[in-house]
Amino acid sequence: MRIFILGFMGAGKTHWGKIWAEELGVPFLDLDEHIVAQQQQSIVNIFEQKGEDAFRQLEAAALRSTLSMDNCVVACGGGTPCFKNNIEWMNQHGQTIFISVQPKILYERLRQANSSRPLIQQMNNQSLQAYIEQSLEERMPFYSQAGRLLEAPLLTAQTIRSII
Repeated sequence: MRIFILGFMGAGKTHWGKIWAEELGVPFLDLDEHIVAQQQQSIVNIFEQKGEDAFRQLEAAALRSTLSMDNCVVACGGGTPCFKNNIEWMNQHGQTIFISVQPKILYERLRQANSSRPLIQQMNNQSLQAYIEQSLEERMPFYSQAGRLLEAPLLTAQTIRSII
């Protein structure tokens, strides 16, 4: 069983992915961290030095490498489902779970953590709010293709057992 967790930056994909992997007794993989380790450079550096398309190719390859793992929980990057037919691939090769979080909650989480998130660290509050709203609108057609939608405020460690 392969479980792919989808959602916007700050939705809790890594947080819940680690908890759910432990609950299920399977390995956990954070796709962005996997790419950073493989490339030995940050996501921001990859974007700056190689461009977004090169990053998306690395991301798709890293995602597809999860086929070698029979059982795992994978926290995907926020944009992962939106490129390279990744959402279709994930739906064919595992279970997809979209963690839905209200934009105002994402804004509060990201505003508090923006120094640790290079893609948004230069944004003021108004720019951050606009970025979240616009990005969510662009990504929802992909997120909505997930097999399961879970509302963030209702999640627990045992949530995963009730849906697999």
